[in-house]
Amino acid sequence: MTSVLYDAPGPRAKARNWIYSGIFVVLFGLVLWWALSLMSEKGQLDADKWSPFVTDSRVWTTYLIPGLMETLKAGALAMVIALPLGAVLGIGRLSDHAWVRAAVGAWVEFFRAIPVLMLMLFSNALYAPQLMDVPSDTRPFWAVVTGLVLYNSAVIAEIVRAGVLSLPRGQTDAAKAIGMRKGQTMTYVLIPQAVTAMLPALVSQLVVILKDTALGGALLGFAELLATYRQISANYSNAIATLVVIALIYIVVNFVLTTFASQLEGRLRKSKKGTGAVLGAEEIDDAVPGANTAAGA
Repeated sequence: MTSVLYDAPGPRAKARNWIYSGIFVVLFGLVLWWALSLMSEKGQLDADKWSPFVTDSRVWTTYLIPGLMETLKAGALAMVIALPLGAVLGIGRLSDHAWVRAAVGAWVEFFRAIPVLMLMLFSNALYAPQLMDVPSDTRPFWAVVTGLVLYNSAVIAEIVRAGVLSLPRGQTDAAKAIGMRKGQTMTYVLIPQAVTAMLPALVSQLVVILKDTALGGALLGFAELLATYRQISANYSNAIATLVVIALIYIVVNFVLTTFASQLEGRLRKSKKGTGAVLGAEEIDDAVPGANTAAGA
């Protein structure tokens, strides 16, 4: 099957693909064997390094589960704030008013250009007793959330702007033809269609938000999931095993998030028959009273 962007491989190309795949599998197996052999020589595969995660429930109840809850809490709060803020900023960048586009554009470009870790450090300094006097036990949490919101809202704004601009120009022209204002066109025509196209990029950014909470644990003392590595490895002398278990937890959490988003995207595409949604007569009439009468005339 051939399309504009992709030519179906022929017999030779298929043979080469199988050869490349086989070479990759062999190389990956050799690297994995080498890594496991090295770990075995250093005693990192000994049972006493891994048994605490099975035999000692305190590893989970005292360290891993509380750390995971803090990670999920910070990530979820940052997502809840960053998503609508990013959507508003993205729509603001498409405003007909130059002063709105300039102000929102300056905000987006400023916070998108600064590393998220630096934003966390700035926020932590802002919440210090000399300024806002946020309690020391909650200061790292709010610093992490603030940094994540400022950075990711700017990134999400660009995703929203790109998603809306990716739609055919005819959608906007048709909305104007039936008398829709700019706000109605954005609300009833463009945003519903762009959501499906934007969803993969939005999900990727949500995963980034969840993973970036680890930056707060590294430098701000935020008691998130990765920060528990220090306590566990210090008590059980199993640094490699602890990092592997924590990595697996991150993989499972992100897999659940991406799976849910994929199912949601599939339902949206199925309900809209593609990335473009078509407004029914009643929806158009609700948005612009009398539009159907005018169109029929």
